[in-house]
Amino acid sequence: MATDATRDGVEATQDSSHVTEEKVPPKESDVAAVASGSGSDLEDTLRGPNGEEYPTKEELETLRRVKGPINWIIYTIAFIELCERFSYYGTTAVFVNFISEPLPAGSTTGAGGTDLQAGALGQGQQASTGLVLFNSFWSYIMPLVGGWVSDTYWGKYKTIHVAVIIAMFGHVILIISTIPPVIANPNGAIGCFAVGLIFFGIGVGFFKANISPMIAEQYEHQQPRAVIKVLKSGERVVVDPVLTISVIYMRYYFFINVGSLVGSIAMVYAEKYVGFWLSFVLPTGLFILCPMVLIAFKSKYTRNPPTGSVLGKAIGLVGLSMKGRWSINPVTTIKNIRAPGFFERVKPSKIPESERPSWMTFDDNWVDEVRRGFMACSVFVWYPIYWLSYNQLNSNLVSQASTMILGGVPNDVVNNLDPIALLIFIPITDKFIYPALRRAHINLTPIKKVTIGFVLSTLSMAVAAIIQHYIYQQSPCREISGYGYIDNCREDLGLPADASESEYKPPLTVWIQTPAYVLIAFAEICSSITGLEYAFTKAPRNMRGFITGIFWFSQAFSAAISQAFVPLATDPYQVWLYLTIAILSALGGIGFWANFRELDREEEALNALPDSVFKGSQNQDVDFAVVEAQKAEQERIRHAQGLDKVAS
Repeated sequence: MATDATRDGVEATQDSSHVTEEKVPPKESDVAAVASGSGSDLEDTLRGPNGEEYPTKEELETLRRVKGPINWIIYTIAFIELCERFSYYGTTAVFVNFISEPLPAGSTTGAGGTDLQAGALGQGQQASTGLVLFNSFWSYIMPLVGGWVSDTYWGKYKTIHVAVIIAMFGHVILIISTIPPVIANPNGAIGCFAVGLIFFGIGVGFFKANISPMIAEQYEHQQPRAVIKVLKSGERVVVDPVLTISVIYMRYYFFINVGSLVGSIAMVYAEKYVGFWLSFVLPTGLFILCPMVLIAFKSKYTRNPPTGSVLGKAIGLVGLSMKGRWSINPVTTIKNIRAPGFFERVKPSKIPESERPSWMTFDDNWVDEVRRGFMACSVFVWYPIYWLSYNQLNSNLVSQASTMILGGVPNDVVNNLDPIALLIFIPITDKFIYPALRRAHINLTPIKKVTIGFVLSTLSMAVAAIIQHYIYQQSPCREISGYGYIDNCREDLGLPADASESEYKPPLTVWIQTPAYVLIAFAEICSSITGLEYAFTKAPRNMRGFITGIFWFSQAFSAAISQAFVPLATDPYQVWLYLTIAILSALGGIGFWANFRELDREEEALNALPDSVFKGSQNQDVDFAVVEAQKAEQERIRHAQGLDKVAS
């Protein structure tokens, strides 16, 4: 037994035995008697085997919810992610200059100093754009593979170690490409660099799919279900594990942005004043801390084992349910897939044992988990539209900044307003905004949060469109070139190269972009962080790596969609670029809410699904009798709370 307390004075008591250890099945005498009748009418207090009090249906609906205690070990995993994000963003921040810009005169390392542009290979913008896009796609596609491997064979802890080894190998190859003798041969250097990107992206992808579910699993083992707690004030509250996981991901995202902000800014200066080799060596050095921390606290981590092939069985369920229901008409096929009872008819209890496929080595509850996982995937289908606004951070908004008064600030530093805003507003949202809403009994479910994220991203693009309009409207060369043309304004006005910015740029400071970046930051708090939370809480327990990979893949898919907007990313169409993305985000938000408002009502019941029994090739040593006993206990609690009525 262990009792931890948060700063809020909220305590929870839980079983601290390790997840892989055998647990004693709960005895009937340990549990308060349950009155006969439906769970909705139940008024008796529920108690678990360790004396914890579970909330009734009425208490779930009326009591305020608070987060539970967050163990310090969770922050060690957040620190590991900070180091990895420092290494990723620190390395990638200098890719464009390394590839596209030529070696400065008199430099062998690529450093340009105060007066010259840093550069190395001089391959031009087309080569840099191609390789940078490849790295982005590769890094966000590989989580699918990394998640599958983790769920099926290695488990998250081992997969993260393998990811670190592969990524480290990639880092070393990238460093080799920056050595002065290698830079001297640009064709050889870029080949070496491209090979390094392959290993770098595999490592990043394997890492991303597993680190975020692993951090939440540390708390899930500590407190798997909601319990009642009486505060010092006498108020009865519900200590909600799902809410606590949401808070964990907020703080996890804070650590991500600390790493990305410090890494991206610091390595730009290392590139400029020392050389590209330092910009690649320092992130690699910090990355070495990842396996060191993992090994140091190995005995403290909850390490859920893999269960063998899960993806194939999940797909098999869909195929079995669709047997005889496929149609050459895609509309009919989709209608059949979305029909009520789609998963209900393929539950093992609905199929005679003699007719069950040999791969059906699981129970009805796992089918419910798969249904929930498919719902999460359907939610992520809408995410590429949300990511369209986010994708402007490192591309068109940077270009927009260059057309305004910078006052000596590099235009590619301004976009760091986004992580700065996140570092400011994540704690404010975590400590003040969300708790205030909960005290007012306003429950922001994940579906509602994501919908708000769509609204905020729409507003951010609307702000960018307004700014772009005034850039065109107040351009000093408007009378010469006309509305919408600002490229080469200095040359059109016949001004010298050392002319003041105010002579050929509109009288607009670059800092008027701040609202757009702040709105995007709030959209990330609502949608990006919630996406990680949703992937964890809605995926089958033994498919969390793969479902997280699907979440990250939505960003890669959005980057592909963004290519369709490239023709608008030039004068005089840039107002239409931002307006188009704003309209798409607005329509996406409307469609998202219309499509999932019914699912939103199932949130509580979906989170309360009992553990499933899954017999796979990798978990033969599990005591399934204990698992069955725990499942029966959870089902009893769900019934008492009225949470066992989930559509299939």
